[in-house]
Amino acid sequence: MKELTDNISLAGQVAVVTGGGRGIGRAAAIGLATAGASVAVSARTEEQIAETVRLIEEAGGRAAAFATDVSDPASVEKLVADTTERFGPIDLLVNNAAAPGSAGRDWENDPDQWWRTIEVNVRGPYLCSRAVLPGMIERRRGRIINVSSSSAYLTSPYNSAYTTSKAAFFSMTRSLAEATKEYGIGVFNYVPGLVRTELVEYMSGPKMPEPGKRGMLAALGTDLQVEPELSAEGIVYLASGQADAASGRYLDVRWGIPEMVARVAESGDEELFTLQLRK
Repeated sequence: MKELTDNISLAGQVAVVTGGGRGIGRAAAIGLATAGASVAVSARTEEQIAETVRLIEEAGGRAAAFATDVSDPASVEKLVADTTERFGPIDLLVNNAAAPGSAGRDWENDPDQWWRTIEVNVRGPYLCSRAVLPGMIERRRGRIINVSSSSAYLTSPYNSAYTTSKAAFFSMTRSLAEATKEYGIGVFNYVPGLVRTELVEYMSGPKMPEPGKRGMLAALGTDLQVEPELSAEGIVYLASGQADAASGRYLDVRWGIPEMVARVAESGDEELFTLQLRK
């Protein structure tokens, strides 16, 4: 997939990447900076985002680290204000920050821990989107890439908070794409593939009940698993504007994003690559 981004230039664009201190977020921040964007790298752990910025700057890119709790409105507003002051108006938001959810069946989980997953995985992207959208609407351009998951349509009896959050996230993205279409803004449900991140390690680790752990370990042994750099390539491609016709759709890096976008453009089907109830 590397050839997809070889000729992409994001020079002059300003991007915000949440959860940018490791895994997919770090790879996305590096990929966007390599393509020429100025990148605000955001996460709660200062050491991790500082390391991402160091890697970008060593490669000749432009980035800055901003410690942020995406579930806190004041923290998010500060992120947007500081990014705008440092780099200029925000062109791209990558909502990547996510919490794995507590392991166990619903009646075995602490309700506050269960709800915390919803706060990070749904409230967080909502707050970040809400903060950047006024500027995008004013300029009548911008893109929001919501890093989703196949968990949006799968069940997980041992981690329902995560699947619930991703299903809600998908619906929110679809609605936001429709609401912002008239302003020339693209909003994407992007599935980065199964990447061996700390989140995935937790879901396949000792804290997860054995049946749930077996399923994740089995998936990691198949072609469902991808490297974070491949996930980042998909984000750079969406940032380029070449997929704008598929705003609001479910785009999976493993399925070939250009082919999916072409099918949307050719078919004219408003429900293609969306999760809809069929009679």
